[in-house]
Amino acid sequence: MNPAATKTAARLRRREAAGEGDWPESMSPLLRRIYAARGATCLEQAQPRLAQLLPPDGMLGLDTATQLLFDAIAADRHILVVGDFDCDGATACAVGVRGLRMLGAKRVSHAVPNRIVHGYGLSPALVEELAGLQPDLLVTVDHGIACHAGIAAARERGWQVLVTDHHLPGDRLPLADAIVDPNQPGDAFPSKMLAGVGVMFYVLLALRRRMRDAGLFKDAGPDLTVLLDLVAVGTVADLVPLDANNRALVAAGLRRLRAGQGSAGLRALIEVSQRDYRRLTAADIGYALAPRLNAAGRLEDMALGIECLITDDAVQARYIASTLNDINAERRAVQQQMTDEAELAFARVSIDAQAAPLALCLFDPDWHPGVVGLVASKMKERLHRPVIAFAPAEPGSDQLRGSARSIPGFHIRDALADVAARHPDLIERFGGHAMAAGLSLRQDAFETFRGAFEQCARAALTPELLQADVLSDGELSTAEFDRAHAESLRDAGPWGQGFAEPQFDGEFEVLSWRVVGERHLKLELGRDGLRLNAIEFGGWDGNRPPPWVRIAYRLEPDDYRGGNAVQLVVVHREAL
Repeated sequence: MNPAATKTAARLRRREAAGEGDWPESMSPLLRRIYAARGATCLEQAQPRLAQLLPPDGMLGLDTATQLLFDAIAADRHILVVGDFDCDGATACAVGVRGLRMLGAKRVSHAVPNRIVHGYGLSPALVEELAGLQPDLLVTVDHGIACHAGIAAARERGWQVLVTDHHLPGDRLPLADAIVDPNQPGDAFPSKMLAGVGVMFYVLLALRRRMRDAGLFKDAGPDLTVLLDLVAVGTVADLVPLDANNRALVAAGLRRLRAGQGSAGLRALIEVSQRDYRRLTAADIGYALAPRLNAAGRLEDMALGIECLITDDAVQARYIASTLNDINAERRAVQQQMTDEAELAFARVSIDAQAAPLALCLFDPDWHPGVVGLVASKMKERLHRPVIAFAPAEPGSDQLRGSARSIPGFHIRDALADVAARHPDLIERFGGHAMAAGLSLRQDAFETFRGAFEQCARAALTPELLQADVLSDGELSTAEFDRAHAESLRDAGPWGQGFAEPQFDGEFEVLSWRVVGERHLKLELGRDGLRLNAIEFGGWDGNRPPPWVRIAYRLEPDDYRGGNAVQLVVVHREAL
């Protein structure tokens, strides 16, 4: 099926203009306009630095958590950091292991659940498998807030459990020895946007302060900012909103990576993904580094990804990164096949456009549970509807694992909570955020769940919410189509969720066009005497482009052609 055939029509809208603000004279008018449209009124808001980082004060449970870690390190107890099988969980695990060792812990190990064998998080099955390691203290990273049974099983064995997480909690909290999660009730930490890796980094900051106050360091203590390359990767990969605090963390991590000071594993991943570390951006993390790390947890075992992030051996890092690159290629093939099947499934239920479901639940017994999140994401982007994709938890299993992706205005985790409240025995477990969530249920409950979920969507989704919008920062002047402006836009980030990468719109003449890579459209566009190279990834729909188009695009340096070359990356195209 041609992808463009089922793509929901988007509406091009311009962001509202904002006040000028207080900017240095050296800042270009273009950047001032971009920053102001995102709510920043001064340089400190637009480009926050580490000095502006929120202090750990107010984070509920932090005193108890740091006391647990302080005592464990002092008594030389075995600390076991339990990660998760996505990029945020892997980087959080690496930050935990590296940071605790920097702070003097001698007996630190790590573990991660296997998606197929153990399911999500700290489960009783995983606890049973970890028993041979004889840990004294378990530290969960990027999960735990919903792992009631696993935490209970761990404590029954006499282990202490510290939960570090950022997901929304359910009606009750697990009975852990300590919980640090900025989204738990009563937490006064000003930002609720930290990723799991950010929460673990904050725990380490607080632990260092406790150790410093106890007189354990002659000076300020270990420099934990060396971990910020990992914090940046996990934060960007998890698609949490880049508020000022997260932007300060990500920007600092990117500075380390651009200086060639990242961990051996991240340097190897940059190399194998053929990116230039000196010009690395948040987009490079999202589209190149994160997928290669995530691929290990999706198709294999995230333990491999964590080893890549923990090793200091450059040779070993390159070997693991090459393996992850191969796994990612396999993941892309599986994902494409599943996405094609999902499109066909949607076509079968949407012959009548008026009868198309407002929310989609897709299931195929041959799908892989590690890739359903990517399928849901692709379908959500294409159709601008909430999508949940399901696969068997393991081959032949009657248990389904689903991954949900949503659109702005429809809180997917709250929707699952609503379904669970109306049908108490339907969903076995669920958790997540506003835009993404996961759940488990029995295969014989799928049709009932689909009906309940669609009913919930019908009650909440309005025509306005179902209208996909492409937001533009307006037009560029003729003088702004140059390398200097393209580089300033690239370097003015980090851009990401909640602080969108700049994109512009305008009318252009199509001077020439050709198809590259079977699916992409290469264009030469004309405007006001300029001849501009452009590319629209996935833009070939089998039809010749019209003579004149209105497009939304990003202005980027064209590093392939070099020199002063720029290119327009087309994200939306309309015929004129």
